[in-house]
Amino acid sequence: MNANVKTQPQFNEAELAQQMRNLRSEFPLLTRTVHGKSLVYFDNSATVQKPDAVIDSMNRYYREQNANIHRGVHYLSGEATDAYEKAREQVRQFINARSSKEIIFVRGTTEAINLVANTFGRQLKAGDEVIVSMMEHHANIVPWQMLRDQLGIVLKVAPVDEDGELDMAAFNALIGERTKLISVTHISNALGTINPVKQIVQLAHLHEIPVLLDGAQAVPHLAVDVQDLDCDFYAFSGHKMYGPTGVGILYGKEALLEQMPPWQGGGDMIDLVTFEKTTYADLPHKFEAGTPAIAEGIALGVAAEWLTNVGLDKVAAWEDVLLKYATQQMLEIPGMRIIGNAQHKAGVISFVMDGVHAQDLGVLVDQLGVAIRTGHHCAMPVLHHFGVNATARASFALYNTKDEVDSFIAAMHRARDMLL
Repeated sequence: MNANVKTQPQFNEAELAQQMRNLRSEFPLLTRTVHGKSLVYFDNSATVQKPDAVIDSMNRYYREQNANIHRGVHYLSGEATDAYEKAREQVRQFINARSSKEIIFVRGTTEAINLVANTFGRQLKAGDEVIVSMMEHHANIVPWQMLRDQLGIVLKVAPVDEDGELDMAAFNALIGERTKLISVTHISNALGTINPVKQIVQLAHLHEIPVLLDGAQAVPHLAVDVQDLDCDFYAFSGHKMYGPTGVGILYGKEALLEQMPPWQGGGDMIDLVTFEKTTYADLPHKFEAGTPAIAEGIALGVAAEWLTNVGLDKVAAWEDVLLKYATQQMLEIPGMRIIGNAQHKAGVISFVMDGVHAQDLGVLVDQLGVAIRTGHHCAMPVLHHFGVNATARASFALYNTKDEVDSFIAAMHRARDMLL
């Protein structure tokens, strides 16, 4: 069994389905119709819909609290600052970080990884090695390639097997004396594979190698405890976890963050500025130059608390029900091929259909009211590994239902009949 995947608690499926169905009323967009059909939204890996609590938080800030933070002595500035720092604490609790100093607000997972690459990574030397996996999102490939081109570091790639699982024996063999960082995704956005990240961290730490985990696809679906994982960095985005776009988090162990130089210069990340010398602010502000996305940051804290109250164990269990239900029916569609059949998967199904281009499939099922994603999913290398340039992808969230899966399957059959 995957050493990183905890056995999910057992829930009564009917009760769980009703609890999740009750939550749908908190998502106003799900009541929309598209092309005259009730919307079935299965593009959740790209971004999830937002509950009223998050939308109300954004509105409340602009209606009642709008002021810049950390810099003003007036009432509104203090109120906005308190709300923003409360959100930092809510996020700290959400991932069980040791200190709020370890919670850095960024624009999203991409910026978080680039921050590490341009601070920790800039201290690497020619010949030093960074290990990634074949299933990485481009955001966890390109920054390291840029360092390779600029500094002469070596980028090593851990392979995946025919089911889309990491080859851990090959992964272990890649680790050497020059390995300075391992950076891997927690859950693949293209395959749904849940990687054994705790095992990877333990392996890396035997060699005193730090680990960065891309958690963009994990935090909406699994309970993440960074102290239990013992990872050195963890990156994720607000819009994947029922929060706003334009905001995300880099978690880093305090000792490592202290050693790293700032990335961007400007207001709020300084202690003292003269033309001769600048001294920098303490954590976490050292990495937060300029006016942040204040409303979005506050709403991210609300999303973290909302998701915690729902219960990520329940979310994981319900999405697994949907995954198995949809997978079983999709395998009965002639010409269907699912890309990625790992033993431990999140609620993501990437697929191709013989004789049908993914783009055409996506356009046609949209006309039937079903929103799916098509393309390379910013994960070209792993799709090429499976011999395809693009897939269609259905991805589930806690508010989806079995009835919606049935609508999706019916749309797939109809699309196949029309395109072949």
